[in-house]
Amino acid sequence: MNVQSQLHMDKPAFLAWAEGREGRFELVKGRIVMMTGGSRAHALIIGNVYAALRSRLDLKQWSIFADFGVDGGPDTLRYPDILVEAAGGDPKGCTTPAPIFIAEILSPSSVATDLGDKAAEYLRLPSLAAYLVHSQDEPKAWLWVRGVTGFPPGPQVIEGKDAAIRIAALGVDLPLADIYAGVVTD
Repeated sequence: MNVQSQLHMDKPAFLAWAEGREGRFELVKGRIVMMTGGSRAHALIIGNVYAALRSRLDLKQWSIFADFGVDGGPDTLRYPDILVEAAGGDPKGCTTPAPIFIAEILSPSSVATDLGDKAAEYLRLPSLAAYLVHSQDEPKAWLWVRGVTGFPPGPQVIEGKDAAIRIAALGVDLPLADIYAGVVTD
């Protein structure tokens, strides 16, 4: 769930405002949006995606973050559940302009945003190779992968605990059984 404010600000003002403030916020088209906490399933899936990536990626080549800022345009800063970027970014930086991979986990109130507005914003990022959205209710994911001519008009849907998600740009496969461990029972 999110709550939108009528307060408008630019990115530097937002970062200064949000620093040290309790809660999670995004800047969307110049407006502050408060992000509320997610369910236990949401948190478990985030942890499982992070752990799966961490165990499969070369950490000298890639940096993996949970809830780290993505520069989404002139007046938008998003904080996806998981992102991967090339290693070596500014240790004091608060955002990345060049994520390679972004993953979001759906919440009941975020379906339209994660599969709509955020997808449109993220897919415009020149560095992005793949955008992945997970259901938290069943082993199901929506995957956009950049091809030679860009992203397809719609996502590939991947379902079932026996399925795996291939993220070619990172050279990894993410088995849904690993992503949904402790979340969805057989």
